[in-house]
Amino acid sequence: MGKQYDSLSPTLQTFIEDQHIFFVATAAPDGRVNVSPKGMNSLRVLGPNKVVWLNVTGSGNETAAHLLEHPRMTLMWCAFEGRPNILRLYGSATAYHPRDEGWEERLALFPTLPGTRNIFELEFDLVQTSCGMAVPYFDYAGERDDLKNWSANKGPEGIEKYWQEKNQTSLDGKPTAIFE
Repeated sequence: MGKQYDSLSPTLQTFIEDQHIFFVATAAPDGRVNVSPKGMNSLRVLGPNKVVWLNVTGSGNETAAHLLEHPRMTLMWCAFEGRPNILRLYGSATAYHPRDEGWEERLALFPTLPGTRNIFELEFDLVQTSCGMAVPYFDYAGERDDLKNWSANKGPEGIEKYWQEKNQTSLDGKPTAIFE
């Protein structure tokens, strides 16, 4: 059933690129574990052991806070159509902010999205597949525009104010470095 690999094969890369949603898991050495769903065409495979994903403004900023203390990250995809499959990438991640060297190069990989906040780069050394036979079928109906519209309506100044109010610390009170 489950298999482990050192890197992505072309077949697994195609599987990732065909999915509309993925899940991100991070945790600091103590406190809560965070798992977040992501979509919006926000992930790119850069090679057999590296992916990057664009993070837009949300209600929290747990991933950035966790990576300041421990760089581990797991990404997961599930097949909701076609053959059953679950794919996980395990590795170490780096957070990039607009002030960081390398930001523009990574940002150019993605469509322009209002409220863009971070880009995370994951270098992974373990790829794991598992059966996914209990994952139900779902039909993809399209992307939601709610978050894009919310961010566009707030504008850059409103987004920055929101970051000040909601994105400077994690649920456990850990700093996120969004303004450092």
